[in-house]
Amino acid sequence: MNVHEELLVGGEWRKPTSEARIDVVSPSTEEVIGQVPDAGTEDVDMAVRAARSAFDQGVWRAMSVTERADVLEQALRLLGSRIDEIARLVTSEMGLPTSIAGVQIPGALDTGRYFLHVAQGDPVSELRQTQMCTAAVVKEPVGVVASIAPWNGPFNLAISKIIPALVTGCSVVYKPAPETPLDAFFIAEALSKAGVPAGVFNLITGGRQTGATLVAHPGIDKVSFTGSTAAGRDIGRQCGGNFKRLQLELGGKSAAIVLDDADIATTMTGLAMGCFFNTGQVCAAFSRVLLPASRYDEFTAALVATAESFVVGDPFDPATTMGPLVSARQRNRVQSYLDAGRDEGAVIATGGGTPPGLEKGFYIQPTVFTGVDNSMRIAREEIFGPVASVLRYDSLDEAIAIANDSDYGLHGGVFTADPQRAAEVARRVRTGTFSVNAFVYNSEAPFGGVKNSGIGRDTGPEAVQAYYELKTINLDAPTAALFS
Repeated sequence: MNVHEELLVGGEWRKPTSEARIDVVSPSTEEVIGQVPDAGTEDVDMAVRAARSAFDQGVWRAMSVTERADVLEQALRLLGSRIDEIARLVTSEMGLPTSIAGVQIPGALDTGRYFLHVAQGDPVSELRQTQMCTAAVVKEPVGVVASIAPWNGPFNLAISKIIPALVTGCSVVYKPAPETPLDAFFIAEALSKAGVPAGVFNLITGGRQTGATLVAHPGIDKVSFTGSTAAGRDIGRQCGGNFKRLQLELGGKSAAIVLDDADIATTMTGLAMGCFFNTGQVCAAFSRVLLPASRYDEFTAALVATAESFVVGDPFDPATTMGPLVSARQRNRVQSYLDAGRDEGAVIATGGGTPPGLEKGFYIQPTVFTGVDNSMRIAREEIFGPVASVLRYDSLDEAIAIANDSDYGLHGGVFTADPQRAAEVARRVRTGTFSVNAFVYNSEAPFGGVKNSGIGRDTGPEAVQAYYELKTINLDAPTAALFS
């Protein structure tokens, strides 16, 4: 069992002042596989103070971007030597099949290296000749960052939050989700061994109250949060009142618009990923599938067959292509939406319950709802499970109107053989990210949402820029030479 009794604070592994603990439960066996501290107010305060002291002393931020990148690259190399261990742990704590985890972990490390490359290629100052004088525009680290990650991609989302913040010179207090905290200890250990100075990176574990205490702490300059829209709204209120910088990647209810000329094989490949990848626990999921009336039956039958093709089971079995949901709470939440869909008149074409023989573990069958109206709860609220709602449309304008009739705007897609129509749909759907004839998560381009799906972008060069503040220094002629 993975038992951690300490938190990384100020460069040291310290016993928390709080005696509370969180059990980590395997979603496939329902057995306790680990335990971590449930950090209290005093623990959070010590972590933030350590980060604040490290930032104010300036050892890390005084280093060049290249010097910081060299240290972080060493940390990534250390993590790369333990890919199999990390992958097994992620499978244990969240149920991601090993066949996927074994690819996802090295992919996350590659994303981290991409951020280092971007940062090193981005000048941190430039001179601008204005009518008034020469101005130096300087990028400076935003300060102490509270990074709070979700459970649906624990290791890769940790890397995407931690590396951009550190390479720009910020100090970080990182809190993983209470369901999946174990892999974060690998990252903390690697950063320490690589030579990140004491206090620059701090790891605390805990539940919702720990996160709320961290967000509210006056020593925090910026909050980076990925999670539910409800939690993001609360964080936004807290940060807005204190003018803290804020980055939110929240929920989605993305629509995949299938046009009447779409190729079935291409479409089903995209929908298999878009609707059911990671047991549907993906904020960018194609949870609404919009089908043309002229081919509704054909595409619906193909989508049902696609859902039924998944092998649901033990995530450690190489044959498994869909594991369990992360927790009993999440399983119950998804089941409540299955019940709501039935109550509102939608029809379950496949799935809708526990897979036979998998009564132990938090499993749900891949499910396809038909007869869905966009006013139903299953079409408007984020389910975060392997559930696709199929909606019928008669015209392209109607399809786009349905896609845009949502409180969310994180992702979307179109499937068509006509590039002109694809471009038209991509431009008309109001969303932060969009994919054509595929389901794509592109870490080298900005990812994020509009409307209730968040603020800011978590990937691409923009992810690095998000941790800088801009300072303008208006120079006289002699001083300008020092900035050239």
